[in-house]
Amino acid sequence: MGNVPILISNLSKVYSTAKVRVAALQDVSLSLEEGVFAAVTGASGSGKSTLLNLLGGLDTPTSGTIEVRGRKISEMSREELALYRRSGVGMIFQSFNLIPGFNALENVALPLMFAGVAKRERRNRAGEVLAQVGLGARIAHRPSELSGGEQQRVAIARALVNRPRVLLADEPTGNLDSRTSREIVTLLAELNRDQGLTVVMVTHEESLAREFAGRGVRLSDGKVQAEERWR
Repeated sequence: MGNVPILISNLSKVYSTAKVRVAALQDVSLSLEEGVFAAVTGASGSGKSTLLNLLGGLDTPTSGTIEVRGRKISEMSREELALYRRSGVGMIFQSFNLIPGFNALENVALPLMFAGVAKRERRNRAGEVLAQVGLGARIAHRPSELSGGEQQRVAIARALVNRPRVLLADEPTGNLDSRTSREIVTLLAELNRDQGLTVVMVTHEESLAREFAGRGVRLSDGKVQAEERWR
């Protein structure tokens, strides 16, 4: 794939019940180059989160293909998808999904435990990424002892701890105030710039995204309405 780590071709996703058929995505084709910070925008129901879930291997397409860094995830088995989600991509969500009884270090180290990493190495790597996101002094705090912005930083550190090259963020500022939202998007932009991570962020906040992202993709009714290069 060269310098095109994400290649989406004729991607469709249809959800069907006995009475209703909903086309969440319709024939979407996109290519995102290495190290891009791309923002996917659009109204509620436009297909933004469906697209990100497919990229993250959390759902499977009805038709079409997705390749991420040369791996055709749209054709992976359940076991292959589990491995891909563990180490191929990092994912961040609107709800922080932290374990209340675990402190920040334990929450971040959890994916490493599932990956079979030794305890000392888990603690060292979790501590390193927490320091990277500005929480080196908060590693012993539980989620209830952290602000919303700090909880999202823990979630970002957890997404980074397995050292993925692609970071997917689904409305990462949705539960945050405007000041904290800016801090989180600034952090994502810094990770993109300083570590060369490919970042794909779904957001309703297009004006904020335009300040930091290099590429914009607007969806409408499950289709690509517009693609723009912002910088």
